[in-house]
Amino acid sequence: MHPATFTLEARPILPASLQRLEELANNLLYSWDHSVRHIFYRLDLPLWQQVGHNPKVFLRRISQDKLDQAAQDRTYLADLNRVLSSFDAYMASEPDPEVSAALKSEQDLVAYFCAEFGFHESFPIYSGGLGILAGDHCKAASDLGVPFVAVGLLYQQGYFIQQIDAQGHQIALYHSLNSDELPVAPILKDDGAPLCIALPFPGRELVVQVWEAYAGHTRLLLLDAAVTGNQPEDQAITQQLYGGDQETRIQQELVLGIGGTRALRALGYQPTAWHINEGHAAFLILERCRELVEQGQDFATALELVAAGTLFTTHTPVEAGHDKFPLPLVKKYLESFAQSLGITFESLFELGICNGGDQFNMTRLGLKGSRFHNGVSRIHGGIASEMEREVWPQLRPEDNPMDYITNGVHVPTFLAPEWGQLFDIQAPGWRSALRDPNYWQFVDAIPDYQYWSTHKALKQQMFDFVQRRLQRQNRRNGASESINERMCQALDCPEQDILVIGFARRFATYKRATLLFADLDRLERLVNDSERPILIIFAGKAHPKDKPGQQLIQVIHDLALRPGFMGRLLLLEDYDQAMARRLLAGVDVWLNTPEYPKEASGTSGEKAGMNGALNLSVLDGWWGEGFDGQNGWGIVPRGLKHDQEFRNREEARDLLDALEYQVIPLYYDRTGKDYSKGWIQRSKAAMRTILPRFNAQRMVMDYVNKFYCPASAQQRLLLADNARRGQQLARWKDHVRQHWQGVHLRLPAPLPSRCQHGEPFEVTVEAQLHGLSADDVRVECLFQQGNGDKSTHQQVVDLKPGDQQGDWVPFSASFTPPFAGLQHLQIRIYPWHPDLAHPFELGLMRWVLD
Repeated sequence: MHPATFTLEARPILPASLQRLEELANNLLYSWDHSVRHIFYRLDLPLWQQVGHNPKVFLRRISQDKLDQAAQDRTYLADLNRVLSSFDAYMASEPDPEVSAALKSEQDLVAYFCAEFGFHESFPIYSGGLGILAGDHCKAASDLGVPFVAVGLLYQQGYFIQQIDAQGHQIALYHSLNSDELPVAPILKDDGAPLCIALPFPGRELVVQVWEAYAGHTRLLLLDAAVTGNQPEDQAITQQLYGGDQETRIQQELVLGIGGTRALRALGYQPTAWHINEGHAAFLILERCRELVEQGQDFATALELVAAGTLFTTHTPVEAGHDKFPLPLVKKYLESFAQSLGITFESLFELGICNGGDQFNMTRLGLKGSRFHNGVSRIHGGIASEMEREVWPQLRPEDNPMDYITNGVHVPTFLAPEWGQLFDIQAPGWRSALRDPNYWQFVDAIPDYQYWSTHKALKQQMFDFVQRRLQRQNRRNGASESINERMCQALDCPEQDILVIGFARRFATYKRATLLFADLDRLERLVNDSERPILIIFAGKAHPKDKPGQQLIQVIHDLALRPGFMGRLLLLEDYDQAMARRLLAGVDVWLNTPEYPKEASGTSGEKAGMNGALNLSVLDGWWGEGFDGQNGWGIVPRGLKHDQEFRNREEARDLLDALEYQVIPLYYDRTGKDYSKGWIQRSKAAMRTILPRFNAQRMVMDYVNKFYCPASAQQRLLLADNARRGQQLARWKDHVRQHWQGVHLRLPAPLPSRCQHGEPFEVTVEAQLHGLSADDVRVECLFQQGNGDKSTHQQVVDLKPGDQQGDWVPFSASFTPPFAGLQHLQIRIYPWHPDLAHPFELGLMRWVLD
């Protein structure tokens, strides 16, 4: 038997002059304001690192002596007052004028739902890209002053902590989170009791508690099922992010969508735009419909009203990334809910499927319950249009309502403070010009030696960080000191300027982490060139259930131990935001080799690029828009017509060719200097072009202008006058769907195949409307220049109705052809109503056929 060990935490008392440190520790503004973090860690840097950069825990464990000394330190107090003044000014700031012009804080509100939020490593309720993106979205919304509230889940364990053992196996460790250690607080009712929300579950009621966190101006509501009185298995619903089985997953998504909506209502929120960030939260559509049915609306009207104010964002072109639940499981949890909607369970289930099937797809629910939809890059928008074409069955993918907004990253979070200090000297107004690409021409004027010195300082900081993490990892695994020294040899030679390539992201097979190793002999020769050496750093987690992803980690681990790669290939464990900030700011090249077109956006390359790193990446996701030929290197993906083996082989050859013949020679082309002028020129181009185009402020303003403002207006339009127009639109859609099967187009006479310049061109087509009126449809002539493919210019000409002749209504127009020379035309008819959010939202369209 072993003696018991008990834990005791002797907490200090904050001196009066330091009381507001508690306020700073409880606002996630610290996650992007370096000066706030600095005011903490300068008190005790080793402790700051020991507590995982968590200011709340830091204040509980710092010694009383150090706090008392700081309270008497005039320099520290002056710095603290400057930080507090900046904090107060930020919290009192007015919305950005562009935001105020689009959204009115007294009448508009955006509700943003997501299953994970990645603000900072001290608040681990995120797993990867989706969460980091959601955190950046909230931060930028705060910076801009968007009327905004976010909704998520408070996990008891969050995502896992990764260890890689001596054999290269990933070990997933879970650490229970204590709310007392997080920047959260329970929301209390007027009587002082915690605010709790009840949800109907099969045979029982689930109660969830509502917590709040603040990220600057942005309020984040978090739901927690670990409530006394819930069954033990129900208390575990919010235990782990993406943990458990399918039943746990649907339970979490019911809590997020239905419980999140009820939490907003309990706090008096009336959002005008509802943003479903990926399908996990799509059940909010059903809850909002239930509210309207309870108020007397029929379900069709309720769905129309809900969809009018809803935006759905899809983040993955990988089919496995879309949550699907089997019919029996959905019936178990939603059969009684269908009754509260006034519909059959079969009708409810139809909302999650297309053309039959027994799997309820949350993406389909999100699309059918919204009128605004987007992918997260230009390429992904096109792919999503193809993937979801069944939602709009008669439309060509390029015509359906799927749009895109390319992801961006939060500059204050991911731009190294050293760059910010340099910008302060060169262009003091840069923080107010994040959305102005022309302003960033100043980067080219930064003296090369100053630019390179900043990069070298950041690179050395990265080396120090990597060495600490690698040594800790090796010693835990029992590696000998000689192995440790060999692995760290490139990190411990500050006089040696070595080209560093970074690859850090989730280990999923489509990301092809091992593409670089397709020709090991060639790579070994390149990394060990004594005149032009290379260091390659890998990091990332695989999902605990993703065995192929974990196998990739093991392959890289084994390669890193081979004599030819030891010290030239490093694999770091437990990739998190702290590591990301070091790697992104310190590497020379950021590598990304996804299987096209499976990278929806990717944002790590944006973060690296704004810090001057050069992307070497497959032209997929954001890089398909960001690459201009001068700001990095692009690997052109082979067409999908080729098999995967051929594509991997050819793209791997392109990658190694780019490294050997372009990247390495440019980096080491010193010509008498201690830096490469050509490299710096390309690095500046990366920073100058990427930072203003791919930042989160630009992204959020795109959402404001393209979606939040129109969705708010559309919802107000349909809700006005006791939802009269919403009811009319729902009835009109039902009428159209009942009659559309009989709608047809025909040409009464062949169209002329040529005309002279200046002569009018006349088009007449006849439509059989099958009970619809001419006012219910639009008939258009679509002209395309050249070969008539998707890439050519097109122009649309409206055809006007004439007097009905029997069962047919003529539509005609006389006009000058829009293009000179060869052009192609097609004629289409589709339902039209002035209150539609998108002209093709019904997904119904007929064409004149051959």
